[in-house]
Amino acid sequence: MKQVKVVLTEEEIPRQWYNILADLPTPMSPPLHPGTGQPLGPDDMAAIFPMNLIEQEMCPDRWVDIPEGVMEKYLLWRPTPLCRAYNFEKLLDAPVKIYYKNEGYSPAGSHKPNTAVAQAYYNKVFGIKKISTETGAGQWGSALSMACQMFGIECRVFMVRVSYDQKPYRRLMMQTWGAQCFPSPSDQTETGRKILAENPDSPGSLGIAISEAIEDMIGDENARYSLGSVLNHVLLHQTIVGLEAHKQMEKIGEYPDVVIGCAGGGSNFAGLSLPFVRDKIHGKEVAIVAAEPQSCPTMTRGPYAYDFGDLAMTTPLLPMHSLGHDFVPAPIHAGGLRYHGMAPIVSHCVKENLIEARSYNQLDTFDAGVKWARTEGYIPAPETDHAIAAVVEEAMRAKEEGKEKVILFNWSGHGLIDLMSYDAYLSGKLFNYDLPEEVITKAKETVAQYPKP
Repeated sequence: MKQVKVVLTEEEIPRQWYNILADLPTPMSPPLHPGTGQPLGPDDMAAIFPMNLIEQEMCPDRWVDIPEGVMEKYLLWRPTPLCRAYNFEKLLDAPVKIYYKNEGYSPAGSHKPNTAVAQAYYNKVFGIKKISTETGAGQWGSALSMACQMFGIECRVFMVRVSYDQKPYRRLMMQTWGAQCFPSPSDQTETGRKILAENPDSPGSLGIAISEAIEDMIGDENARYSLGSVLNHVLLHQTIVGLEAHKQMEKIGEYPDVVIGCAGGGSNFAGLSLPFVRDKIHGKEVAIVAAEPQSCPTMTRGPYAYDFGDLAMTTPLLPMHSLGHDFVPAPIHAGGLRYHGMAPIVSHCVKENLIEARSYNQLDTFDAGVKWARTEGYIPAPETDHAIAAVVEEAMRAKEEGKEKVILFNWSGHGLIDLMSYDAYLSGKLFNYDLPEEVITKAKETVAQYPKP
């Protein structure tokens, strides 16, 4: 009988997160203060994040212990299974073994609770009573709403308007878990009101929603902001995915030739890949691929530069691939990938050739997702479809080369709340978005005024 799932016991769950900053061959450029342009210190972020998370953001240690209060919540869904996609392999008819880490197993349906629970825990320990955040497709907002409910914290979510309209059930999930959810741009903040006055039909962007969430909590000493991707401590928390996968591959005597994840801000991709990036740094032969949308090609076309993480320029200047903080992406259905920037850690690894970035158009990703659903049963999130499109490309490449490959990818979330997206695809209403070259030119002009990493 074929082994489909590789499962860890609860005793085998990693008890520490992995911090790649300890192993990078060259150090990363530091984040800069938005006012002075000088390297950011812990006190500069104290109004936005609790100090215990700021310490993790700047932590140099290779391993960080997972608190018991976090592990207790993780056990609701972790460890997640590593699965072999036999039926998808048969459809592709290529010399590949395809394994996927099923992060759709969590209560919120994605990888996002891995950091949401951790961030809610650290905020609670610090005495915070309210958290404001943004969300794109709603996966992050759902996860943080659930986590805040677990720890008795008020949660306010600014959801990118196009996704708010496309994905009403994500909003209802947040409300069921006790959070307030506002379409962004909203009438709740000065930033939102200004944008609505200029463009009442603005589809919104993660950059706008971040600005609103930060503005919403500034000035309240009992409130802080929470981010679901991009920052070092977020990626740190997500490494439990890759650490589990590492153990599971060892159990069956396999090691991937290719590691794949979709990438918007970088959290699920980094969560799976960073333990394997560590192996690559130390001499292991492994290709690591980040899959992003062609309509929001941050890594494949955006310059590597210092830029703000939000529209209102309230965040630190981060060294990252960026399409410009004022970039408003096309309203594709993979809302979680509609972000102008990329995590500094991921951007640095791209620059150092530790990671390869590829972009895929919307129709090809949905085609891959439908093929997956019709073979493996699970309906993927539109974001996850980008990773599956990369898996298809790798399998076809292996077929052309006549070379056997082991592929590992992160199945980052299910698409059961995204069925309107599939309806649009199946009824022929979706189309591809080609990003004009003038957008890239404008992005380069935007970031040229800031220091170079």
